[in-house]
Amino acid sequence: MSQSIKLTINNQAVGPIDVGDGIMMIEFLHEYLNLTGTKFGCGAGVCHACTVIVDDEQGMSEVVRTCINGVERFNGKRIRTVEGHAKQNAQGEITALSPVQQTFLEHFSFQCGWCTSGFVNESTALIERLERKPIAKDNVEQVIEDALGEHVCRCTGYVKYYAAMKDLILKTEGLTLS
Repeated sequence: MSQSIKLTINNQAVGPIDVGDGIMMIEFLHEYLNLTGTKFGCGAGVCHACTVIVDDEQGMSEVVRTCINGVERFNGKRIRTVEGHAKQNAQGEITALSPVQQTFLEHFSFQCGWCTSGFVNESTALIERLERKPIAKDNVEQVIEDALGEHVCRCTGYVKYYAAMKDLILKTEGLTLS
């Protein structure tokens, strides 16, 4: 049996596309759309490598794991994957990384890179939350831990991801209170 799916991914309308019942979103991204930046890690929703951002009509976002959620959950939604963060020119060439991607690169946060897409998406959502509701500088490390603490990096690169985010949050005006 199949179902018709229509959604927006990285500001591009997708569908309607007929997909089989039981297709996980990670499989839809990889096999139907060739968006392979979102990584399949554990397949049980534990490692968070497969995290994408789902935006609602009010401009709020949530992070959702794609290995444990069927594509039907995303029907009619606006999704952002790791491929959608960098700025591109008309030819599709990357002209600038997002602030999160840039800080991860500058801090060499990743090792093998398998977990990076999940960290980028979760960190992007965190920055957006802080833009709406800044925090005290004393709370930065705890807020980072709360946001990224469930992500698994098998190369043990946590320290560099966390340091990169702390640096980005503290140097970006408006994310912390004076």
